[in-house]
Amino acid sequence: MTTGASPANAVLSQPDFSLRRRDGLGCASDKLGTDVEFERGGLTLYRKGVGHDGVSEVFTPASGRGALIGLSLNKGHSRRIFRGRSSQAFGFAPSSLYLRNFGDDYRAELNGPFDFLLLELSTDFLQQTALENGLSLGGGFTPFAGEDDQVLSNLMRAFAPTLARPQEASGLFVDQLSMAIGLHLLYAHGRAVAAPALSRMPALARWQEQRAKDIMEARLSSDVSVAEIAEACSLSRGYFIRAFRAATGMTPHRWLMQRRVQEARKMIEESGRPLAEIAAACGFSDQSHLTRHFTQIVGVPPGRLRRLR
Repeated sequence: MTTGASPANAVLSQPDFSLRRRDGLGCASDKLGTDVEFERGGLTLYRKGVGHDGVSEVFTPASGRGALIGLSLNKGHSRRIFRGRSSQAFGFAPSSLYLRNFGDDYRAELNGPFDFLLLELSTDFLQQTALENGLSLGGGFTPFAGEDDQVLSNLMRAFAPTLARPQEASGLFVDQLSMAIGLHLLYAHGRAVAAPALSRMPALARWQEQRAKDIMEARLSSDVSVAEIAEACSLSRGYFIRAFRAATGMTPHRWLMQRRVQEARKMIEESGRPLAEIAAACGFSDQSHLTRHFTQIVGVPPGRLRRLR
């Protein structure tokens, strides 16, 4: 629901958007109190924030970069978006979203403090996601600001730990989540036409399931992407994720994390190696990363398990 909107045809004098030094999203760099970025093949995560009252501007000229989603994490922010000589004001509550196409000029005057989690999806990523699901990217997306979309809000919030602890980012997790967001955008906000739905559930042949597991087993101590595994199984990324979950009851990322924890448990029970060394050998960024996942899956921290034994 849009809040605080003023008439779309209001004509106001526009701020001068051209004078300040700006970052890749068009924000005035000297205004930002929070400025974090994480990039992985086809998507870029940001967290941008200003902790004080005041007015700043955003400006990005039209380009072929794709689309940008912004999730508001606090209240008290509003912005006036300019289109030609007209403008419209929007208010943001916590969990309010905006969506914009980089194919359009974007000019906005920002008012008050803000804290946004942002996701940029490249045109190549969106086109591939659309193609794999029988959709057309067409004219991009219908932009909006200050609106609610609970599904999209929850998916975006799931990315917060990736920015907080980028060293722990799992390629499978990032790939799965970004594809879920891309697909939701295409269906809920895209100018796309869906292909006829398939009547059967996706399925993996036995050799495909085994090959996928073998690849992940071989990469317990390193990173692996959904695209790499799907290609080895001669499947699209989206079909592979759905089919793997149908076959095993869990996503590829969840399966891999369980295997890493199982291997770590075996090492703890059968050796006296330091926990930090075991964490690295099993693909965790450090001991605390191992402890979080180990406790979630096994039920006790790895150090306690070692003491009990």
